Amino acid sequence: MTVRLGVLGLGSVFLTPYRTLIDRLAAQGRVELRAAFDPDPAKRRAIAELTGADADLAGDADLIARDDIDAVLVLTSMPDHGRLAVAALEAGKHVLLEKPMATSLDDARRVLAASGSAPGRLVCAPHIVLSPTFRDMHDRIRAGAIGRPLSARGRYGWAGPWWASWYYQPGGGSLFDLGIYNLTSLCGIFGPVKRVTALVGTAIPERTIEGRAVRVESDDNSHVLLDFGESRFASVMTGFTIQQYRSPALEVYGAEGVLQMMGDDWAPQGLELWRRESGVWEIIPESDPTWPWTDGLRHLVDCIERDVAPVNRPEHAYHVLEVALAAMRSSAEGRVIEIESGFPELDYGSLPPDEADERRVHDPRTLV
Repeated sequence: MTVRLGVLGLGSVFLTPYRTLIDRLAAQGRVELRAAFDPDPAKRRAIAELTGADADLAGDADLIARDDIDAVLVLTSMPDHGRLAVAALEAGKHVLLEKPMATSLDDARRVLAASGSAPGRLVCAPHIVLSPTFRDMHDRIRAGAIGRPLSARGRYGWAGPWWASWYYQPGGGSLFDLGIYNLTSLCGIFGPVKRVTALVGTAIPERTIEGRAVRVESDDNSHVLLDFGESRFASVMTGFTIQQYRSPALEVYGAEGVLQMMGDDWAPQGLELWRRESGVWEIIPESDPTWPWTDGLRHLVDCIERDVAPVNRPEHAYHVLEVALAAMRSSAEGRVIEIESGFPELDYGSLPPDEADERRVHDPRTLV
């Protein structure tokens, strides 16, 4: 079958990253881009000329209501994610939802409820748990390569967007845009967060966006401390305040060793493993340098074709959103915040057999 796609949001996230993957899947006969919408008419015209998709639409509701669309990609600014995902799910569509799934827990609960009752599949970004490198890291830890994981650190940041002011307005911010990645990775390794303590603030009060001064009303600098229970802790440093770095994206410290992901968890560059019994660092090269962080779209198509549940489930996205919101609340109130939701164990059993075999670098039985 060919999955017919509709795209909401035609900014930078769609223009190159997702469109490149759509073109690749279309060449395989697996997808067809039918329609696209953005509030900006210039973007609609450009995408219509570039892709041939129907962009002559009055609004997002027109796209969602179309009978010739099977799946909707929600790539808009973050405050619209929850509303659009619910509308598309209730219309019977499959949905790929960029991160975060919503900007409030009330909206996120509505997304969860809609995904539970709707016929369509929902795949929520970030898609980092699908990368061969993260799966290798996950399998090594589960197989005991570094003993019981006890402590960890995640880091992802940069100088910040200059092309859209909504990143710096309420509902934007670096925790939602960047911190979500590390939080997802660490929960994928340690499980659900129990408690959060954080410092979240605005270090640069004014930004220049396309030549115009913009007052920053969202976070741009955050340090988050995560308590996974049983004295297992991790920290996340993120922000639009980080010019450059050369340290690992993730460091996981176990009772018998250390495992580090180089690069960023959305663009991994291999692993480094140190085990007490060997006393040396083992360099594990990146297995798939071309892996795209948009891979959730390919996964959604797989799930539609095979009628299976996705690996990155809505419950994962909900938990990570609750943690991010708790970090903001912890900083504002100066106290520890308890987390109520869970983060189900990642289940890679739904992946196609050829992917599970060919894209894995190691057999988990031999990882230690």
